[in-house]
This record gives sequence, C-alpha cells and structure tokens, in this order.
Amino acid sequence: MKSMHTLTRQIVLAMLAGIVLGSLLKLSGPPAWAQLYLLDGVLGVVGTLFVSALKMMVVPLVFVSLVTGVTALSDLRTLGRMGARALALYLATTAIAVTIALSVAGVIDPGQGFDAGATSASFTARDAPPLTQMLTDLVPTNPVAAMAEGNMLQIIVFALLLGMAVTMSGQRGTHVLNLFTDLNVVIMHMVEWIMRLAPYGVFALITKTFATQGLDILLPLAAYFLTLTAALAIQMFGVYPLLLRG
Repeated sequence: MKSMHTLTRQIVLAMLAGIVLGSLLKLSGPPAWAQLYLLDGVLGVVGTLFVSALKMMVVPLVFVSLVTGVTALSDLRTLGRMGARALALYLATTAIAVTIALSVAGVIDPGQGFDAGATSASFTARDAPPLTQMLTDLVPTNPVAAMAEGNMLQIIVFALLLGMAVTMSGQRGTHVLNLFTDLNVVIMHMVEWIMRLAPYGVFALITKTFATQGLDILLPLAAYFLTLTAALAIQMFGVYPLLLRG
C-alpha cells in the first residue's frame, strides 16, 4: 500500500482541486450538459460508488477482525478481564467526550450561518428505548440479518461469542481460526484497494458539493472542522494522558 503520507497528500490535493473546480462551476453557472453528464453523471456516480465501497467494508472488517482478535487470546479469563476494563474505559471516555464536544460546540457554535431551510428533509427524533430492550437487543436473533442491517452492537456480540467458541473448540477450531485469519488478510487487501481510490472519491464528492452549494458552505464547514479538531485535541492530549497516568 502506498505510504500514508503520500495518500494523505493526494487526498488533500484532491479536496483542494474539488473546492476550486466546484466553486468555479458554481460561479459560472454550469451549463445543462455539465449538470447532467458531469455533476449528476460522472462525479455523482464516482462519489456514490466510493461511499458505498467504504460502507461495504465496515461489517466484514469489524466482524472478521474481532473474531481473529478474540481467538488470539488463548486464555478466555484474560478476555473477561480485558472486556470489563475496556467497557469501563469506554463508558468513561464516552461520557467525557460527549461533555467536551457539547462544551466546545457551545462556544464555537458550528451551525451558525448554515441555512437548513434549503432542504425539505425533516427529522423526527425517536423515543429512547428502555434499558431492558437495549440489553435484549444486544443478542441477535439472526446474525445474518444483523450484518445486513449494519447493527454493529449485535455484530460485535456475535463476533465475540464466535471467537470464544472457536478458542474453546481446540483442534477442531483451528480450521475455523485459519479461515478467519486468511479472511482478515483478504479483507485488508480490499480495504487497501478502496483507499487507493480515495483521492478520486474525495475529488468527486467535494466538486459536486461546492458546485451545488458554492463558497458559502466554507464557513460552516470550517467552524465544524474547528469544533471537531478542538474536541479531539482535548480528548487526545488532555484526557487520554491523564487516564494512562492513572
């Protein structure tokens, strides 16, 4: 796979090129053929295919990686201790991250100036399910359906259970372990292929976005980026070092 620095540089260049081209198209007013064949055609198809390819790899990558990770632990008691610590750490860091994100967002106000009225889409929040339902929903009644629906919690639970079963199956489980180990290598190759196409996908998505929205979207995006960067920096360089010292 090409080096991370090279890929990152190519993605940044593609993003900048997309901003320039999209803004020029917006300012000049794209002709009908450009809107039909370029924006809605080539760029729309390339951007959609790239996003779909990324989504395609999420479930296989998580499932296979978790199974192989669990089977790498020969002592399941170690998994139990690690799981309890990981759960406690996850809950603590999630609570802290939410607090930081809300605080930073309240200061920067990233949504200011963004015209949400330009779209007719509406959103209706659903009521939070009771705790009992959340617990019972952790175990999938149909693992295949959970994967098809992208239910990550159920996928994680099933992967952990399958990994533990493979580990406890001894010699017979070795064949399954080898299968998942090989699958992990294959899936990582597929991820590598998709990431090689990232500059083209980013260019298509950014160009179409700026050709549609124009430069007016820059300030809301910059505010969002600043909010995200500030929250991540506080979490990374403030919270995590304190937890590691503890």
